[in-house]
Amino acid sequence: MTLRFKQNKLPGKRSIYLLKHKSVAIGSTLIVMLAFLAIFAPYLTPYDPIEVDLYNNIQSPSWEHPFGTDNLGRDVLTRVIYATRIDILASIFIVGISMIIGISIGIVSGYYGGVIDKVLVGMMDTFLALPEIILALVLVGALGPGLFNVTLALSLLGWVKYARVSRGLALSIKEKEFIEAMKAVGVNDFYLLTRHIAPNTISPLLTLAALHLGHAILSLAALGFLGLGAQPPMPEWGAMLNEGRIFLRGGWWLSIFPGLMIMITVLAFNFIGDGLRDALDPRMKEVVIK
Repeated sequence: MTLRFKQNKLPGKRSIYLLKHKSVAIGSTLIVMLAFLAIFAPYLTPYDPIEVDLYNNIQSPSWEHPFGTDNLGRDVLTRVIYATRIDILASIFIVGISMIIGISIGIVSGYYGGVIDKVLVGMMDTFLALPEIILALVLVGALGPGLFNVTLALSLLGWVKYARVSRGLALSIKEKEFIEAMKAVGVNDFYLLTRHIAPNTISPLLTLAALHLGHAILSLAALGFLGLGAQPPMPEWGAMLNEGRIFLRGGWWLSIFPGLMIMITVLAFNFIGDGLRDALDPRMKEVVIK
């Protein structure tokens, strides 16, 4: 007779699987390349991203200007490379702040329960009931256009998804025996929340964070396209799309290349998110004992 039961994957094996996962490999390679562009931007191109050269405006792609030039004669490749810095750093800031706020609210809600939980869950539901991009437009409208204000608005609105997930995890973790044992010996709540409950919620949230990075890139580009993000002459992918839409017939390259960069970056983060989801999946693997 053959007995079958389930057994958790070992952390070490999960790490090895993660490294071998095709999606993670592709996504990580793309992110490393984008990071290289962002870090070494001044050394990769001889042009200034904001310097105007009206004698060379709307030049099609060539050896001298591989991505062509825009309506002010600025090298599009240079602007795309420098925009990589702005978009990726801003998206990392958005995800980081959202995680800090969301995890803090989520674990407090799940750990204490009762009235505190009801109030915080009601607040989460209120934010979830309204589209994030609409709330961002309202906040940016109140604060004024600009990259910092857009980044701040998206940071203050992106916490809900982390709060919901971390609350559910906190509800489960607080029932564990080691938590009950620490309460019995008088360990204070702040220590339990910061040293045990919060760290145990991080791994499941990594997948969410990777996917959120792609979403943050899209949100930044959308608000930039509407003219609410980075202001001229600062290079930013969404703003470059907006600038290029007027010249689509005679200058297709002005919108195509920033759009491709947005697509590649979002796909890279999504690939990593898919790989993390598979590697950190709590489902068991099958073991056969004869």
